[in-house]
Amino acid sequence: MTYDLTALRARVPALAAGTAHFDGPGGTQTPQPVIEAIAAALSRPLSNRGDALPGERNAGTIVAGARRAMADLLGADPAGVVFGRSATQLTYDFSRTLAATWSPGDEVVVTRLDHDANIRPWVQAAERAGCTVRRADFDPATGELTADHIRAVLSGRTRLVAVTAASNLLGTVPPIAEIARLVHEAGALLYVDGVHYAAHALADIEALGADFLVCSPYKFLGPHLGVLAARPALLETLRPDKLLPSTDVVPERFELGTLPYEFLAGTAAAVDFLAGLGAPGGTRRERLASAFARIEEHEGALRDRLEKGLAALPRVTVHSRAARRTPTLLVTLDGRETADAYRFLAERGVHAPSGHFYALEASRHLGLGDTGGLRVGLAPYTSGEDVDRLLTGLADFLE
Repeated sequence: MTYDLTALRARVPALAAGTAHFDGPGGTQTPQPVIEAIAAALSRPLSNRGDALPGERNAGTIVAGARRAMADLLGADPAGVVFGRSATQLTYDFSRTLAATWSPGDEVVVTRLDHDANIRPWVQAAERAGCTVRRADFDPATGELTADHIRAVLSGRTRLVAVTAASNLLGTVPPIAEIARLVHEAGALLYVDGVHYAAHALADIEALGADFLVCSPYKFLGPHLGVLAARPALLETLRPDKLLPSTDVVPERFELGTLPYEFLAGTAAAVDFLAGLGAPGGTRRERLASAFARIEEHEGALRDRLEKGLAALPRVTVHSRAARRTPTLLVTLDGRETADAYRFLAERGVHAPSGHFYALEASRHLGLGDTGGLRVGLAPYTSGEDVDRLLTGLADFLE
């Protein structure tokens, strides 16, 4: 079976408006089955979880189904899947919980490549605990973050390393499994930001070696939500602040307040939609593996087309140069402001935003200050026509 882009696009209603979307790293458009799943959850009886009434049972079924779906997507145990409002919120929550186990003199490692959501929570938690923060650099010429960059800042005092599985600004995919081995040899924990990565590759928390892996369904065709996966046994060792009457069972002890059941239903539907892009038959995890292989092939071909087109344009610099990277390109234009290019393209129905996209330290390390650049991100529904419209628009702007 081939990748049926036409059929896929037909199931994403927002695409009918005609915009060519290159804003996937900031959030994808939503397929009809996900919309319907959210509406269906709200249309049926729904209440706090229990087993006496239909609304209680519906809520329980939705939560259990969403945990299984995300476990299949991340290669995790459903009992280790935690839901939250956003990846940022979950990281803040876990940073405070983990920091309660740290002592003055302990060290925490963050990287300059990361989104600030995987930097600032750890920096602030470390400062309050009297810990030292060490920063791993990346090579601004290539965009590469290597295991050696992490090795250079590890010590016997390191308690936690926070690193991205894929840069939301450059697309760089660091060697997480190799980094995990170094981190664990140092006796530390590894917290991986998989928000951008999970949109373009099939994550596997065990293969990556991550102790914690966080992601956001709205980056891969789902609703706005945050999801964290970890080993249940590890979660059992952590004692977050919680309300006295709320359950202490893992993973619910980390989920503060009533869950957004309708968005959990949408999250499970998004995982099923992705699985449906793969070869039929087999388990959902196997269908997801097939789907992501097809998505990577589709997005990879479009990225090649895009990069060749950009190389033919004058005064264009592409900063995304890592050997392994997602189909996300950061572009600057010699003598022109990318914010102006963003507005020019927007008038032509092309959405390629400009900025640092909260990867502020990465933007500064690249020498782009707080301005950043034009970010062009491909998604499973991106077409060749979309790419051509973007290239034509940029050519017109540069003239």
